[in-house]
Parts: sequence; structure tokens; C-alpha cells
Amino acid sequence: MPQDVAAMTNAIALRYGADAAMPSVWNATLATLLGHRSVRSYGAQNISAETIDTLIAAAQSASTSSNLQVWSVVAVQDEQRRARLAELCGGQKHIAAAPLFLVWLADLSRNARIAERAEAPLDALPFTESFVLGVVDASLAAQNAAVAAESLGLGVVYIGGIRNRPAEVAAELGLPPQVMAVFGLCVGYPDPAVVTDVKPRLPAELVLHHERYDASKDEAGVAAYDQRMQRFQAGQGMAQVGWSRSVLSRLKGPQSLSGRHVLREVLAALGFPLR
Repeated sequence: MPQDVAAMTNAIALRYGADAAMPSVWNATLATLLGHRSVRSYGAQNISAETIDTLIAAAQSASTSSNLQVWSVVAVQDEQRRARLAELCGGQKHIAAAPLFLVWLADLSRNARIAERAEAPLDALPFTESFVLGVVDASLAAQNAAVAAESLGLGVVYIGGIRNRPAEVAAELGLPPQVMAVFGLCVGYPDPAVVTDVKPRLPAELVLHHERYDASKDEAGVAAYDQRMQRFQAGQGMAQVGWSRSVLSRLKGPQSLSGRHVLREVLAALGFPLR
């Protein structure tokens, strides 16, 4: 079997199972994308300023709605600041361990300053749509950076816990009004002593719909996926709860949101009225 075909077969099997259909095309970019895994343990090697610049160039090459570019990012390398952010994110030690923590921001403030200097109206900025644009733009940019990082041999893991205490994160990072941390991204060279497997995903037929939404395969597909996730969890030394039980636990009630149930009120305090 040619090397690229073997790599493709292995990548698809890890993501969807050995019986999954094989794609008819393959290249290095696809190999990087399908090989993604969350990395929470890092070696001692630091990340150079040139590498960070390259990751941001990749991020800025992502699509942005109407070229508004309503996102920014804070690169945090200071050890003490990473430790404080780790606590604000719920005590996630890998934030402190990673040599680089990128905090991705929905940033409406830059365009607000443009309007202020021009003494021009910007009446559309306070609407929910503008905030959504900032979240979408930051997400697209971050994913570009994540793929770029993995293509360079780095490992990453996203941190949604940055939204647990957004006002305190804003104070720690000196964020102006109309800027909010959407998520963080730990970046570092993976510790070779800690093996991280590719996490299975839902069967493609549950997320890919043709012409119209079709939920008829949900029950059987989720049941099969639960079994695959239990096998994955067993291999990682995790509690074998499957996927659907994790979903129900995570969404059980406000208490499971780690403080994010008051996000709308905090957004207003950070300068996002969300009309």
C-alpha cells in the first residue's frame, strides 16, 4: 500500500472507525486537519517570536466578514500571567504549562475608535450581529492558527474556560470596552512521553445533510458513537461514559456552565449592549 494511502486509511479510521468510507483525494493539508488532537502536555522548548508571527499571519489569512476584521489576539508568554489565567479558567494547569497561550478576542473597539477619530456615526455597532461577527471572525482566525501550528509540529488545545470569569480576564489583559475573550488556545511542542490519541467524531452522516435536514439516523448513529467513545475513553484511562451522557451532564443546568450562565449580563458590563 502506498505511503499516502496508508496514512489516509489510518487517519480516517482513527476519526470515524475502520469501516468508514475512504476519501478519493489526499494531501498534506488534509493529513494535518484529520490528525488534529488536543495536546495538554508540553516539552520545555519555547516558541520563537518568528513562529508566533507566522501563526498570526495564518490567522489573518482567514476569511473575515466584509473585511471588518473585528478580532484581536493576546499572546501570553509570561509565566505568572499564564498561571493567573489558568486559575480564572477553572484551574486548568495546562495553561500554565504551555509556553504560549493565545487569547482570541471579539474586538469591536478598534472600529469604534476609527469612528471616534472620524467623528462619524457607528450606530450598527451595538447590535448583536456585530458581536456575532466578532466571535465568528475570531473563531475562523484561531482555527487557521491552530492548523498552522500543527503543521509546524506544535500541539494545541482550545480553552473555553476563558469565558468562566470574563470580567476578570478582561482586567488581567487590559482589555478596553467592547472587547471580550472568546476562547484561549494553548500552544506548545508536545511532550513525547505523553501519548494523545485522535478523538473519534460523530459519524459524518449525522452532521452532513443533503438539501434538507434529516434526523432519522440520529438514534442509531449516536448509539454507535457512544460505543466508540467508550472504547476511546478506556484507552485514555478516562471514565467510560460515552458521548451522549457527557452532553446531558454538560447541559443539565446553569450550574454546569461554570459561571457562564451570567454571560449576557457580563457582556453588557464589558460594553456590548446586544440590542
